[in-house]
Amino acid sequence: MDSQTPQSSQASQSPHTFQVDLRGLVDLLSHHLYSSPKVYLRELLQNAVDAITARRAEQPDAPARVRLYTDSRDGAALRVEDTGVGLTESDVHSLLATIGRSSKRAEGLQEARSDFLGQFGIGLLACFVVAERIRVVSRSARTPDAPPVEWTASDDGSYTVRTLPDEARPEPGTTVHLIARAGAGEWLTPERVLTLARDFGSLLPYDVRVGDEAVTDLPAPWDRAHPSPATRRVALARHCHETFGFTPLDSIELDVPLAGIRGVAYVLPSAVSPAQRATHRVHLKGMLLTERAEQLLPDWAFFVRCVLDTDSLRPTASRESLYEDETLAAVREALGERIRSWLTALAAGDPERLAAFLSVHHLGVKSLARHDKDMLRTMLPWLPFETTDGQLSLEEFAQRHPVVHFTRTVEEYRQVAPIASAQGVGVVNGGYTYDSELIEALPSVRPGTVVAELDADTVTAHLDSVDPAEELALTGFLAAARAKLDPLGCDVVLRAFHPLSVPALHLDDRAARHEQARAEAEAQADDLWAGILGSLRGSAPRARLVLNHLNPLIRRIASLKDPELIGTATESLYGQALLMAQRPLRPADSALLNRAFIGLLEWATHGEDGHR
Repeated sequence: MDSQTPQSSQASQSPHTFQVDLRGLVDLLSHHLYSSPKVYLRELLQNAVDAITARRAEQPDAPARVRLYTDSRDGAALRVEDTGVGLTESDVHSLLATIGRSSKRAEGLQEARSDFLGQFGIGLLACFVVAERIRVVSRSARTPDAPPVEWTASDDGSYTVRTLPDEARPEPGTTVHLIARAGAGEWLTPERVLTLARDFGSLLPYDVRVGDEAVTDLPAPWDRAHPSPATRRVALARHCHETFGFTPLDSIELDVPLAGIRGVAYVLPSAVSPAQRATHRVHLKGMLLTERAEQLLPDWAFFVRCVLDTDSLRPTASRESLYEDETLAAVREALGERIRSWLTALAAGDPERLAAFLSVHHLGVKSLARHDKDMLRTMLPWLPFETTDGQLSLEEFAQRHPVVHFTRTVEEYRQVAPIASAQGVGVVNGGYTYDSELIEALPSVRPGTVVAELDADTVTAHLDSVDPAEELALTGFLAAARAKLDPLGCDVVLRAFHPLSVPALHLDDRAARHEQARAEAEAQADDLWAGILGSLRGSAPRARLVLNHLNPLIRRIASLKDPELIGTATESLYGQALLMAQRPLRPADSALLNRAFIGLLEWATHGEDGHR
């Protein structure tokens, strides 16, 4: 505190007390409102920038400088000077008096600040997160005849206000002095202050420096001119690597003038889970607001990371995230439309880049195409699907097959894919995320296309029947096999199909699985529930084990005379068919596999003993 005090200001030197518990407020700020003590520097920069903005609104030619100086001679200290609008003694009192109040702002400086980044009083109090004492010296540009004013506050909740002689602050503006509190000195070191200032303020519209080191770096990376699109992509890729730590597959311009947004979205070079919340870097009027904005883009756009500057979005109380309101919803829709337009442009003019993108992020595009027929129509020739003809787009697959058969689960597809392919039946695996929805939507964008869910009856109908005389000769074998699998809710059917190497095929569909689950529940229920579940028994088809009459192993088993050995062999074929289909095994299925394996071992060793 200055020891030379003018006689005329003695009456204003008496101590005053905040109308809040300052220690409790600092604890609230540091432990609950702000994510890190580093925000103190953002608050100082915001106050300085807002003050300059307010002065330039009235004096367009006023200087626009912010200077930060560190001093560690008497403990860690920081001085921040700006050429802003400044404060009078009454401004200081009224600003501090409104801390924590929600009443309408009065005329004057408070009203002028309502359109800026923050509030002078609460911004200064946030500095107590790292400071034990704050001293502000300010001179008003609005009232040039008013003397400079000094406001000094301690973290014990007391402050003093006094006026100073003219030479203490000859020009309008404000200087803030911070003295670090115990244990917080690291936040005021030269290296830390420079790093934080550049992080928060690199896009600020004024000249900001820490000592002689420049902080601002304008124009923004997305606003810089480049000699060619290729050099621009290289420059943006370098910026992405510096900002997010990865080299993008591509960059998407985010220019939404109506929403006051300029920026760029970077396409991730590797796949990420749709459930993973994407985080984006958002600047508000040049000041970094957050590096973890989650709700900025639609959920389907999880394959990009954004960095942008906006003057329309509303920050939360901590000014570290975005407030969810109608404006943010409109911005989210506009940015989603921009990403959608980029995809459409790739499909129309750069198929190689589109193919590279889809090889990594087809899931995100499929998510978008579910709800957007135009996008589905655009992406139809490009989106990859697993089919019995290999990796194909739905467009190409539909051109090859009059009916687009599909399965709803990966397990169903694995059951039928080899057999269906050998029989000339085209099947698309709809078991992956979004795929079945897109397949069912195909007729809406490709009129005349027939789409049908593949079921066990369809597959069986495409398999060749066995000669009736041959099947009649195997009646005893089939009866023994059916008796063995009947308790498992599975029928046995004899057919002839390719490939010959497949001895048996397990087929079921959702209706059969529902009936199986109902039967299991009925078996475990008490009398009342068993009766209810029994009444629900429907005519749903049962699962079936299709034996391949062309397979040599099936022919040898069919020639066996021992019913028990036939039963054991049938159980083995059933278990092997389940494993080939990669279906989850029920306890009964696992028990059957163990029983069949032991039975075959006993039969083999018994036969060996008898031979000896």
